Formats: sequence, structure tokens, C-alpha cells
Amino acid sequence: MHGSPHIVSDVMTHTVAAIGRGASFKEIVRMMQDWKVSALPVLEGEGRVVGVVSEADLLPKEEFRDSDPDRATQLKRLSDLAKAGAVTAGELMTSPALTVHANATLAQAARTMAHAKVKRLPVVDDVGMLQGIVSRADLLKVFLRDDEDIAEEVRREVVSYLFPASTSSARVAVRDGVVTLSGRIRDTSLVPVAARLIRAVEGVVDVEFDRAEHSGSLGRTVDVTDCLSVRHSAGNEKST
Repeated sequence: MHGSPHIVSDVMTHTVAAIGRGASFKEIVRMMQDWKVSALPVLEGEGRVVGVVSEADLLPKEEFRDSDPDRATQLKRLSDLAKAGAVTAGELMTSPALTVHANATLAQAARTMAHAKVKRLPVVDDVGMLQGIVSRADLLKVFLRDDEDIAEEVRREVVSYLFPASTSSARVAVRDGVVTLSGRIRDTSLVPVAARLIRAVEGVVDVEFDRAEHSGSLGRTVDVTDCLSVRHSAGNEKST
């Protein structure tokens, strides 16, 4: 029912700063400073991504610069100690690189970043060649979408299917990305479905239902907001 969602290639940065395995520690720091980035993909061959060097990979050099860690620390932080002695990108990088494909949805990219706790992802093709880079800020661009564009998609892709004009008078308003659904609807059991589908529309910040009463399928009046909250509570109980 919904139109095609935005994908990574829609928002990614195509011009990317990258380094080779042999790049020196100082070259890496200088490039990060010049490009104002916190991580750099490491390439080999014709541009295949083999790893990523981040600020976190560089910090052990400073952390352990004037210290002599005890045995317990050495055993606990072997990887960091190895990076403290590293001098090239090949020694410093995290490998294999965590990447995303250009045709991945923004939601997929966001989940990958969240789970891995990273700020950006190299974008690669099917054989691992670098295509661009996508950051958290890039993924948030979708929330700059115009309110009226959001309203039009909600009307076209959700309301017209769930609440056709012949059986309801549902109205859609959007302000600062928050969608408000109002009017009279016949089947309030569709309210939670509408909320879920509306939230799936890109650029939507939240969904609200006005406090006006709506006519239920049996001819009695039903508060849609209460209907929605009851279903959310039931869902939460099942998930616990």
C-alpha cells in the first residue's frame, strides 16, 4: 500500500574521504581533522572496503602513552594495547568493516548504527566497493520533509484505504511532523492499524487522535483516543 521508502542512496554523501592500509597514524589524524569526520573507511585494490579507522581506534595511543598498565589491565584490554602500539591504518582498523548497501532503507541503516553504536557507515555495492558514506545526520534528513507532503501521503496511502469517504469523514492535519487524525469513522478497531501505518510514513514524528467522539460500528459513540490507548496497554502486557 505504501509508496517506496527512502533508501540510503537518497541521503548518503557521495564524496568520501578514505585511506589505504599503509596510511600512517599522523596521516589518519590529519585527514580526520581536514574532513571533520570521526572515522575513515580503509580501502584496498580498486576501492574495496576492508576496514574502518575511528577516533576510538586512535585514542589508546594517547591513553597509554605515559602509563605502564598492570597485568590485569593488559589481559582485559589486549586489543586496545595492540592499537596503542599501532602505526598504520592496517594495524589500527576495525575489520571486517560494518557496512550498508545503497538500496537499504533508512530504517535498516538506523538499526545497524544503533545496534553497533556507530555514527556512520560506509556504503558499498554487492562486491564491497565503496559508493559513499551515510551518517546519523543523513538519516535524520527525512524529518525535514514538508508537513503538507506528509499529510498528502497519509491521506493517499492510509486514510483512503482504511477510512474511505463513503463510510467515514476522517481528516488529516500535520504540524511539525505530528499527524493528527480527526473526524468520524465507523470501525474504531482500525485505529491502531492506522496509527502503525501512519508512523511508517517517512517524516512522521508522532501520531495523535483528537478527543472528539466517533461513531462506532454498532451505532454507539466511541472515543478513538481511549480505544487506541487500551490496545497499546494490551500489547504491552503481552510483550512482558
